[in-house]
Amino acid sequence: MSPAARKSRSRQYDEKKTRAAVRAQFTQVRAAVGELTADQFALPTRLGDWTVRELVAHLAMAVGSVPRALALPAPPQVTTALLDWPFATAPLAPGIDADTRALASGNDPVELLARTAEEFERLLPPEGAERLVAARPGAMRLADYLVTRCVELVVHTDDLAAATGAEIPYDRQALATTTRLLADALAVKAPGGSVEVRVPPFAVVQCVEGPRHTRGTPPNVVETDPLTWIRLATGRTTWEAELAAVTVSASGERAGLGGQLPVMG
Repeated sequence: MSPAARKSRSRQYDEKKTRAAVRAQFTQVRAAVGELTADQFALPTRLGDWTVRELVAHLAMAVGSVPRALALPAPPQVTTALLDWPFATAPLAPGIDADTRALASGNDPVELLARTAEEFERLLPPEGAERLVAARPGAMRLADYLVTRCVELVVHTDDLAAATGAEIPYDRQALATTTRLLADALAVKAPGGSVEVRVPPFAVVQCVEGPRHTRGTPPNVVETDPLTWIRLATGRTTWEAELAAVTVSASGERAGLGGQLPVMG
């Protein structure tokens, strides 16, 4: 699907709510990181050979990319629609990894997050949904790019909690935004209407080629909770593992989504 076509299919996100969600989730991250010990920063994570120190640096880099982009001239036109973004991140992984390691090696984690929060507040304009920014995958609307920051924050908050055992709250709007974008990405990756995927209370999408459901109870239904869905969509867990754990229900002969997951590497 072309960027223009994906843009036309993108759901609308309230920019003010998205900004507030980014701020709120980053605040939760900062609070959790502020409680970590030196030994905990050296713990392994489920992200390859990154330690918690690298993971925290990556969280700072994800939010800090907003003020960095705003400090540059605005690109002339959009080249990456919101629904392009989940599929554009995997090829960028080597550069992101190198930048993350460099940031982690030269900064105190708590001070880095504090500095990032200050830069975000100082450089984010009061309004600017249509302002374009130069993101790694290409030029995006600022409002759309902030949606992707919600995804980064929620996904990596879960990584941080898994690595440290900390109980880190999720901002409801940030969790909803992440759930919806990744559900919409599944509908782009596996277009169709034969399977209904439900992630209450935030998202319902239809996907997978086959007979389209029009009314009554759908013959093929998948249902799970937001965090399980996010882990499936980003490869933190597998379809088979979550079926076995009964955190996913799947009914109907077309309801197996193992071959369509993850949607974001």
